[in-house]
Amino acid sequence: MGIKSTMPSQPHISVIGSLNIDFVTSTPRCPGAGETLTATSLTVTAGGKGGNQATACGRASFTAPATQDVTVSMIGAVGANDVYYSTLLKPALEKSGVSTANIEESEQAQTGSATIIVEDGAGGENRILVVPGANHMGMMADAGALVDVVETQVVRPGVVVLQGEIPRETTLGLLEYFNGGVSGEERVHVVFNPAPVYPEGIELDALKHTSVLIMNETEAVQMSRSIAGLPVSDSTQPTELDDLQPEELAPRFHETAGVQIVLITLGAKGVYYSTRSGRCGAVPGVRVPKVVDTTAAGDTFVGYFSTALARFLAKGEPLEAFDSEIESAVKTANAAAAKCVAARGAMQSIPFAYDIE
Repeated sequence: MGIKSTMPSQPHISVIGSLNIDFVTSTPRCPGAGETLTATSLTVTAGGKGGNQATACGRASFTAPATQDVTVSMIGAVGANDVYYSTLLKPALEKSGVSTANIEESEQAQTGSATIIVEDGAGGENRILVVPGANHMGMMADAGALVDVVETQVVRPGVVVLQGEIPRETTLGLLEYFNGGVSGEERVHVVFNPAPVYPEGIELDALKHTSVLIMNETEAVQMSRSIAGLPVSDSTQPTELDDLQPEELAPRFHETAGVQIVLITLGAKGVYYSTRSGRCGAVPGVRVPKVVDTTAAGDTFVGYFSTALARFLAKGEPLEAFDSEIESAVKTANAAAAKCVAARGAMQSIPFAYDIE
């Protein structure tokens, strides 16, 4: 079945980030040190924050099963001749409407992997161990090479999505390039999800003029330390999360770094949004009858919001004018993330837009 475009000039998103194979073990509870438990199941799935967010962008752009109104390109790296890539990861992306033409098959490293323990007795909470592999080698360790890939695409993207699972220096280089580019209609807008936050933080000069910054509660606390020039701790104290005031924290990123849109996801409590031009508010959480697996929920939110933004920018409107649509975009992204947590897995749990009520 062919795919038709519903726009004369179709918006384009490039996602630069990690691609992993996820080994997901479900267990009633996590074992303690030296303890062996019998787990419930093991599944092998396609994942990586970059791959998840590209999948979410792709699936968010399907307004009907055969109608995709946003072009989505994945830029990343996998190990050469990896059977998991050809039989699992690549098909998962392409069936979600994501181009894989710019994925490097590296001879230097294996495909990245994530070992995910899903604790059924704790409401589907997960613990993740990541082996970066090809995500930290070759093209992915060279911001200039990645910029060349973006700039030589047939259609220049209006939105570039970045996360924290590729080398820090690469991310800094990409932020500096795209945030320091031309203004107006030709500008590429960066959606940055600093997940995980690098222990060394993000330099303020690189973060400046980012179009959209999306963080969860822990990341928001860590990033606030970073822009204040304080050390970024690997762990966040419970009291810091208890004391988190999104309405006080978000303006710091507008004032200090000139970030236009700040989104802080608060789990079941919903999402706080704020724009540099003065629009702010809170969208309540979506009630989920049973949380099965929280893997990729944040990535789903990022992808859906990025897609709404790309559609808007393709109309030639300035970013500031998105204030009129931001609440609707946040609500849709939040609903998609809620649907994601009701199913197991990463990419396969991300809903298509036409399946969201």
